[in-house]
Amino acid sequence: MDLELSGRRVVVTGGSRGIGLATATAFAAEGAEVLICARDSDRLAEAARDVETATGRAIRTVAADVASLADIDRLTARVRDDLGGVDVLVNNAGTGTYKPFLEVTDDELVDGMAINFFAQFRISQRLVPMMMAAGGGAIINVSGRTSIRTAFPPGSTCTGPAKAAENRFSADLGAELIGHGIRVVCVVPGVVATPDRFAKWEREALGRELTEAEAAGLRDRLETELSAPAGNRWGDPRELADVIVFLASPRASYVSGTSLVVDGSPGSRSYVRSLYEQQDG
Repeated sequence: MDLELSGRRVVVTGGSRGIGLATATAFAAEGAEVLICARDSDRLAEAARDVETATGRAIRTVAADVASLADIDRLTARVRDDLGGVDVLVNNAGTGTYKPFLEVTDDELVDGMAINFFAQFRISQRLVPMMMAAGGGAIINVSGRTSIRTAFPPGSTCTGPAKAAENRFSADLGAELIGHGIRVVCVVPGVVATPDRFAKWEREALGRELTEAEAAGLRDRLETELSAPAGNRWGDPRELADVIVFLASPRASYVSGTSLVVDGSPGSRSYVRSLYEQQDG
C-alpha cells in the first residue's frame, strides 16, 4: 500500500531510540524527509546512521531537550530553515516516574508534566502555523497506558495524569484544528520492549544495574511467566511505528481527535508492575 508520504516533511521528537527511532526509520522508508530530535547528540548521530543504513536515506538531527523552551525554539527554527515547514509532527518524547505517591518529589512532578504534556503542547503550538501555511498536516501524540490504567505497585500518580493530559489534549486540539486540515491522533502504547526503558525500570526496582545477561534472562522469564498464559507479549517498537506512520498518512484521513490503544491485549501486563510484584513476592 502506498501511504502517500513521499516528500512529506516529518518531525519526530525522542527520535534517537525505541519507538521514536523505529518511527523515523519507517517514515524514511516511505520516502519522507525526516528530522529527529533528542537530548544526546551522540545517540542522534548513531540513530541517523542506523536510519540511513536501513533505508538508504539521510535524515536530519537536532540536539534538543523538549523540556527547555530555548531548545524548543531552536528546534522550531531548524524545522523552518532545514525542512521549510512541516507536514507531520510526531510528539514521541516522554518519560515515566514510578514510585509511591508520598515519595514523588516536586522536581519529578514538574519534569513529568514538562517532558510529557507541556512539550507536546509547546512544540505543537510552534509548528502548527507552518502546517496551516502548508494547507494541513497531521500530529501524532504518543501517550502511554498509564493514562488509562494504573501501575501499582509501585505507583503511577506522577506519570499517569501527565499521560492522560496528552489524551485529552489530542481530542481538544483535533476538534480545534480539523477546519485547518490538520488531524490530531493520540497513540497509547502498551509495554514496548525498549532496552533503555526496561533498564531504567530494573535499576529503580532492584536498586542496581543488571548485567546484559541478567537483564535478558529476567525479561524473558517475566514475559513467559506473566504474559504468555494470557497469550500476551511485550510489543516491538516497529509495531508502534507502523501504526503511527499509517495514522499520519492520507490513508487515515478519516481518523482525528481520538486516542488509539495499541497494547496487544487488554490483559497484557505492565513490566514495571511485574518487577515490583516479583520483588514483593
